[in-house]
Formats: sequence, structure tokens, C-alpha cells
Amino acid sequence: MSGAHIESPAPPQFHDGVPLNTPKVATASEPPHSKRPGRLRASPSLLPQRRLGRWDPIPPMWLEGRFYLEFLRLIRDPVFRGIDIPPGLRKPVLLIPGFLAGDWTLRTQHDWLQRIGYRPRLAGLAFNVMYSEVMLKPLLDTLLAMHRKTGARVSVVGHSRGGVLAKVLSHRKPDLVEQVITLGSPLSDPFDVHPLTMAGVHAAHLFNAVRYRHDASVEMRFLRDLKAQPRVPTTSIYSRSDGVVNWKACLRSDINAIEVHGSHVGLALNPEVYRILGHLLPAPWRQS
Repeated sequence: MSGAHIESPAPPQFHDGVPLNTPKVATASEPPHSKRPGRLRASPSLLPQRRLGRWDPIPPMWLEGRFYLEFLRLIRDPVFRGIDIPPGLRKPVLLIPGFLAGDWTLRTQHDWLQRIGYRPRLAGLAFNVMYSEVMLKPLLDTLLAMHRKTGARVSVVGHSRGGVLAKVLSHRKPDLVEQVITLGSPLSDPFDVHPLTMAGVHAAHLFNAVRYRHDASVEMRFLRDLKAQPRVPTTSIYSRSDGVVNWKACLRSDINAIEVHGSHVGLALNPEVYRILGHLLPAPWRQS
């Protein structure tokens, strides 16, 4: 996003965890509180067995190979050196990777946040494939440990499925979370994804059913909490050229959204995303 300017949005007002105002959709080239046309919303589904994924994905999934170019753009961009980015002031940030991914996919983002003054922590996940309820337990422990160590609420950044986990994490423990920022996360319909990704979801379901001797019905509470109105300020960063997640599934009427340009995988390496993070993370979102 060469030469683009990002303004920190006006913090939304919350009372007892309920937003008093609903933010609007924005692009990366304009402030998130700018007026935009009405957003589209994907219809929710409950269990992965009910979905086969998108059979006509646009763009094609092979374009996800762009993430190499996005990484090269990132390391050449001034934002990677922290230029024109507010200091992190030692604020804690928890990073959660996406489906079938691990902490290594967010290592570049972690190191960048550390360089500009934050106290980031990787989620401790080698392979994000377990039932969501199973994944939440260690994430809750990590969140609590970060809060106790820093004495501050934690900003949670999640990529893809990591953002879905982050949203529910903040629903369960809103007193510990400052804000949630999701990157290409299907918050309105977690199964509105490419058919190849959906095949991975089915394989993960079979693995979990055998290992834990429970079917996917154990995820019903998680899906209800995902669908619920956010209890902390939440921002969804998405791309219309996402080849894995349907970008419409990243939009909800009760969640602020910012559009960027790039691939799904590359959202963890996208200089536009880094610039947005650099201005969202230091914002005083919540009163003490």
C-alpha cells in the first residue's frame, strides 16, 4: 500500500461489553470510520457436514502463491522498519495461527511487533487442527498468563481460523482482552471456504472424532459464541482476492471491517496489514 495513509479509528463505545455504536466497513486507504456501502453477509451454517465449500471460488486458489511476492514487498516497505508507526509501549499481543498452520506462520509478524515495542506472544500451536473447544483451553491459559504478567488487557490477532478462535476467546474472557483483530477470518460463516480447505476440515473432523470420541456436536457452544455480538472491539481485515476464505464470510454487521489487497496466506505478511496493525494496536479502545 505504497503512500497510503491509515488513521486510527475513533474507539467504539462499549457498556458492559455491549457496543453502543456499530462501525462501518472501510478499505485500507481510508479510515475505518468512513461511510461505505452496505455490506454483504454470508448465511451462517452450523456443522461442517452441511457444507461442501465454494465450488466456484474467485480468484482461483493457485493465486495464493502470491504470498512470496507479498513477503518481498513487506521487507522492502518502510512499515517493516517501523517508519511512521506509533511505538508499541510494551503492550501485550497474542498471535493465533490459522487452520492447518502453526506458530511459524506468524513468526515474521511476531518479530516485527517486538521490534516496534510490543510484547507479542505466539499461541504455542504447532498444528491448528483440533476441535475448537479443545484449542480454546490452552489459549485461555496463555491469555490469563499474559494478563497476569503484564497487568494489562491483551490484544488478540488471529489469522484465518485463528481469528475465529480469537473472537470466541474474547467472548469467554472479555475482561482480559483489549481488542480482537482478525485476518481473513470467516466470522459470519466458518465453513464458507474453498473446497480443498473444506476437505481438510472434514479430515480434521474425522481425526478429532476418533481421538476424542465425540462428533462435531461438541462445537455447538463454540459456534453460538462465534455468532454472538462481540463483547470487545473487533476488527476484521479481509481481501476480495482471498483464494481460501470467501471474503463475504469475513463481514458482519456488528464488526468493523477493513479491506486490503492480497492473498489469504499473505495476510500474515502483507504490508497493508502491518500498517493497519501499527495504527489499531496502540489505540485506547477501552477504558480501564
